[in-house]
Amino acid sequence: MAPSAAPRSAGKNRGRELPRSRPRVLMVSSEVSPWAKSGGLADVLSALPVALAGIGYQVGVVVPRFLSAADAPARRVVSSLRVPFPSGDQEIGISEMAVPLPAPGAGSVTLFFVDAPQLYGRPGLYGETSGDYGDNHIRFAVLCRAALEVSRRLFPADIFHCHDWQAALLPVYLRTRTGVDPHFLAARTLLTIHNLGYQGRFDSRQFGDLGLPASVFQPGLSSTGSLEFWGGLNFLKGGIGFADAVNTVSPAYAKEIQTPEFGFGLDGVLRQRGAEGSPVTGILNGVDYTRWNPETDSSLPARYSLSDLAGKRDCKRALLAELGLPEKAMERPLLGIVSRFATQKGFDLLGEAARELFRDDVYLVALGNGEPVWEDLFRQLQREFPDRVGLRIGYDDPLAHRIEAGSDIFLMPSRYEPCGLNQIYSLRYGTIPVVRATGGLDDTIADAGPGGKSPGGTGFKFADYNGKALLETVRRACRAWEDRKVWTALISRAMRQEFSWAVAAQQYSLLYCSLASREHPGDSK
Repeated sequence: MAPSAAPRSAGKNRGRELPRSRPRVLMVSSEVSPWAKSGGLADVLSALPVALAGIGYQVGVVVPRFLSAADAPARRVVSSLRVPFPSGDQEIGISEMAVPLPAPGAGSVTLFFVDAPQLYGRPGLYGETSGDYGDNHIRFAVLCRAALEVSRRLFPADIFHCHDWQAALLPVYLRTRTGVDPHFLAARTLLTIHNLGYQGRFDSRQFGDLGLPASVFQPGLSSTGSLEFWGGLNFLKGGIGFADAVNTVSPAYAKEIQTPEFGFGLDGVLRQRGAEGSPVTGILNGVDYTRWNPETDSSLPARYSLSDLAGKRDCKRALLAELGLPEKAMERPLLGIVSRFATQKGFDLLGEAARELFRDDVYLVALGNGEPVWEDLFRQLQREFPDRVGLRIGYDDPLAHRIEAGSDIFLMPSRYEPCGLNQIYSLRYGTIPVVRATGGLDDTIADAGPGGKSPGGTGFKFADYNGKALLETVRRACRAWEDRKVWTALISRAMRQEFSWAVAAQQYSLLYCSLASREHPGDSK
């Protein structure tokens, strides 16, 4: 039996645990759907644990109890706990709730909320319109320390699975503060990078608030363990250095982030992990087909399937009406966008290509919000082309489903894309993606070639990051749309694609089991 599978005391009232064949996994994240969400991270944390439970895992998920989770039906299991910090102790509580599973099985999922109104009882997850909260370093340091206490008292963890910078201090605390505590000696850590563009960077003066030894803030150290980054404090860099394993959310992105173009300054640290025998790997995210399925989707005005596509045309007609576009658009390609409006998403290319594109008699519907410059771009396009552009600024999940179903072509011209989910949703809805060949977009979409006739094609891709390449690729897709036989075959191939969480869960299982049986070279840090 792997060392990490040895029974441990689970706390005063939990009793002795029976031996188990799979390591217990405690995930730590700032988001989980539906209780706290700003993007795809929340969807991963709601779906992956359930998929793991389906193959026999016991999984816990630790998240802050933000205002959006105030009504979550969780019961308080730790009423009061003081977590010491140099700047002052933080008082927290822990509440838990069981997550319902779609089918009974050997596994389970338990959600643990960190109750700390002084830190998390605010309107935003990370900040407000005026900017990020000034104490974010403390807010997410507390999350990491709280997760260690959850393991100590409630859910003995063999694997701590930490997601993004908000959870990246946990491996640092585990290796520097727990010492020879027998509860943690066999624990291993996995850090998953969902988007390297967000690293948790703070002023160096805030390091002293974290309660970490000065030895982990030495300049010039790389992946061997330092939070110092160009004179500042970098949570993600610390996690990369101290975690037992690091992965990201697609194989292509795992390679890209080790290059200067996509590494955001951490490419050398990531490459050094490989040189030290622990390379960064990629496991492609899955999607939840119980929520994203045109045969059962309650958000649609009409449902459809691969064997009967009639409802897709009804969805297009209803979408045009909902967003104020003319009926004549039924006879031309309708492009769809559902996205955060961020520089990462490549909307500068759309700005370059749009005016030429609309001369081709195509239509566009878009949903999203984010950076003002891109919100303004979409508003300007709607003003210039009021009969061509349907726009909704904001977050509207049912409308996102209707755009996926009602559009003919889905646009994702991303500058970089760790995994991407909307292109996978689009495949299932028979809405053909046009994507830039980067990260998970490159991993999930096969180019349909000239005329859309490539036997394995499921969408259209371009490599060069410029508006001309986007324009030419959209035009290639539109020409294929005009050939109904070619387009129907393309839809058929797209809708048959399978990217379920079951596949990702099996890959994570292999990684967890490998970690659980591995000696950690840095236990003496």
